[in-house]
Amino acid sequence: MKLRWLALAGAAVIVLGAPRGDSHADGKRWWSHIVFLADDKLEGRNTGSEGYRKAAVYVAGEFERAGLKPAGSSGYMQPVKFHSRKIVEEQSSLALVRNGQAEPLVLGEDATIGLRVDPAESLEAPLAFVGYGLTVPELKLNDLAGQDLKGKIAVYVSGGPASIPGPLSSHYQSAAERGKFLQRAGVVGVAVIVNPLGMDIPWARSALARFQPSMSLAASELDEAFGQRLAVTINPERADKILAGSGHTAAEILALAKERKPLPTFSLPASLKAKVTVERSEAESPNVVGLLPGTDSKLKDEYVVLSAHLDHIGVGKPINGDSINNGAMDNSAGVATMIEIAQRLRESKTKLRRSLLFTIVCGEEKGLLGSRFFATHPTVKPDHIVADLNVDMFLPLFPLRILTLLGLDESDLGKTVRSVVEPTGVTVQRDLEPARNVFVRSDQYSFIRQGIPALAFKVGYTPGSPEEAIVKKWLTDRYHAPSDDLQQPVDLKAAGEFNGLLQRIAEAVANQTARPRWNDDSFFRRFAQGNL
Repeated sequence: MKLRWLALAGAAVIVLGAPRGDSHADGKRWWSHIVFLADDKLEGRNTGSEGYRKAAVYVAGEFERAGLKPAGSSGYMQPVKFHSRKIVEEQSSLALVRNGQAEPLVLGEDATIGLRVDPAESLEAPLAFVGYGLTVPELKLNDLAGQDLKGKIAVYVSGGPASIPGPLSSHYQSAAERGKFLQRAGVVGVAVIVNPLGMDIPWARSALARFQPSMSLAASELDEAFGQRLAVTINPERADKILAGSGHTAAEILALAKERKPLPTFSLPASLKAKVTVERSEAESPNVVGLLPGTDSKLKDEYVVLSAHLDHIGVGKPINGDSINNGAMDNSAGVATMIEIAQRLRESKTKLRRSLLFTIVCGEEKGLLGSRFFATHPTVKPDHIVADLNVDMFLPLFPLRILTLLGLDESDLGKTVRSVVEPTGVTVQRDLEPARNVFVRSDQYSFIRQGIPALAFKVGYTPGSPEEAIVKKWLTDRYHAPSDDLQQPVDLKAAGEFNGLLQRIAEAVANQTARPRWNDDSFFRRFAQGNL
């Protein structure tokens, strides 16, 4: 296949094959939005930053140009308030205490202190290993049973056993669900040993995130700390330090976790002593919301949400001399898709029965906070939102032959997508890597928790294929790194085709007579029934 290089506004992109048609179909206009959003001048669009504000103003302007009506609480904007925390690491410390002797842990190498929960200034508490730390009532699985955990720090490995179905496992691994059960057990903190099976990026790079501000929603009713006073992440290569004296080794535990086998639970002959100094501040950042009104006399008051997150992780410690994490694919790409679809609909003068609500959210990198706020405080009637179609880091790195859907088997949205996509010759497949928990790691999950059927979309690949190798290398080299920038190879034709398919899917959902519904056998159906 011929490779053709295209220079666009100073950015290098690669086009696989010879694109046909105008700039709408071949991805050039889509890429032009990324060129603005991922420019160094926006400094990585961290939530609450001036760069993010400029990006939000740009998106609102593009929505206006596309004819979308303002649908925020203030024009196109829905301001969201946050509590922000940043660690003062030189005044913070961790140590394991055994027999009165303290063994310091090196921050950044052995462990990191997380600030998504507001930590106690000082804390010392005994440790207990609780396997995966999961409680799944449906399967009568409870890793917390059999130990007195009151006042203790629970040590667990991220992930879950293969015996738990993917969506169920992802749900109970979410911080909100796990936190409920830990609180009931009296746990005061957690120390998570990272499961290598779910590590998208090397520890050395992921540990740099500890210098970024962490946030929680200022809305008190949305607090999800569940009484935790400390959150620590353990480098799996240094996990023997925390397991010492237990009769178990990190190699033993992580080998079981890698195979997704059950883990033992046991006491640990140590306490964890923490001292944490935090700089606290307040921040505000907007979601951006635009409306394409429907035309049906009844269905126009129902809304199909198209969502993507605008924030990225901002300026960090330099990697190869570059400190700006531009977030071109994560997630300027998804935002550009939303702008592109809105523009295409205007140009085609398409009339839809239901309304489309283009919702660009902040705070995804802080724990899905912007979408959590919107889903619980929508700018339209909550029970009139019928579906969410979410795009996050869809990675058009090679030709679009497979479309991966997270949530494919959970609602009848899956059937709608198949009816649109499969006649084009593109294969539709479910998530083949449930252990990565992507289903609860992006903004569709905020809508699911409110009972709204949802899907997330990725350019797919088959296991063992060259395309899989490309994605894995991208995650290792570029995910949450300055190299996710404008100087990376991107398949514009695949992006254009992806945008076209998503537009047609949105049109199909907006035009169908029946409201989307959860499948009878879906675990997430219970959210709509309000019995959780």
